[in-house]
Amino acid sequence: MIATLLLTGLSTFLVGCVPTYEQIGVWGAVLLVALRFIQGIGVGGEWGGSVLLSMEWARTSKNRGLIAAWPQFGGPAGFFLANLAILAFSQMSGDQFLSWGWRVPFWLSLVMVGIGLWIRLGILETPVFRQVIADERVAHAPVVEVLKRQPKEIILVALARTGQMVPAFVYAAFFFTYGMKVVGASRDFLLVVMLIASFFSLFTIPFSGYLSDRLGRKNVYIFGAVATGLFAFAYYALLDTAVPGLILLATMVAYFFHDLMWGPLAALTAECFTPRLRYSGASIGFQLAAVFAGGPAPLIATALLAATGSGQVIALYIFGCAIVSIAATAYLPSSRGRDFERDHL
Repeated sequence: MIATLLLTGLSTFLVGCVPTYEQIGVWGAVLLVALRFIQGIGVGGEWGGSVLLSMEWARTSKNRGLIAAWPQFGGPAGFFLANLAILAFSQMSGDQFLSWGWRVPFWLSLVMVGIGLWIRLGILETPVFRQVIADERVAHAPVVEVLKRQPKEIILVALARTGQMVPAFVYAAFFFTYGMKVVGASRDFLLVVMLIASFFSLFTIPFSGYLSDRLGRKNVYIFGAVATGLFAFAYYALLDTAVPGLILLATMVAYFFHDLMWGPLAALTAECFTPRLRYSGASIGFQLAAVFAGGPAPLIATALLAATGSGQVIALYIFGCAIVSIAATAYLPSSRGRDFERDHL
């Protein structure tokens, strides 16, 4: 986890140092893509480690969903701080924002790296992993072994996340394109809406993790997928009104339904895998969805809008992904009756 923190943090800092096109031409874009690739590698390992570290320190299974939801909490917290930084440095730098103002938030990432290192150097390995070491069951090639032993779980986790991943990228990234080009809203207004919605998620994510402990992971996740898929049509209908209050309402409700999936997702994913393969299995399944579902989502939404001119077609796309999630989640193995701390393979 220290290695992934350094990969993500230092590559983020270096993004703010990339020379301009006028200085080195196309190599600036090449450097940016390379640094973003390194960021992705770091984040890919970061999620699995942070989730398992918190979840395996949970005192009882009765609060495992809530504990595992806290790393998920980092997503909207980071998004909130990022948008806040953009607004702040946009105001401070004025017309110079595109020349140097945008770089400062990236440079400030070094502060987060320092805080993260200070925290992690004081954290011990979890009792679950220490038991794996004591039993001499550490997997020497965990990626190969989990692909061989639990391929079904990896595929199901990736498919289950499709209905969460697609709306997350559409609501966070494509929201600005649709809001400015179709609705006619200003970028600053849309940033404020996203700030409010992100702040709202700071409460709904832990709450949904708590609900998963009481009502079951799969039940809460499937309900969130159903609600997200159905609300997508109302979401675009509300955006199309161009009424500021309705745009804010649509965004907050959409995030709430999405968070009913995002909160329980960590525990739901990790509980599918045996302890010695859990880090690799959970990470591969989780990040695989980002490759085939999340990353292309804004591009697909853009193409659908260009072809039809209607947000309702994008809503239909989200609805279809929700159906995939519901079916895959239903087939995920249940954690009830399983010993979370012992290998089953």
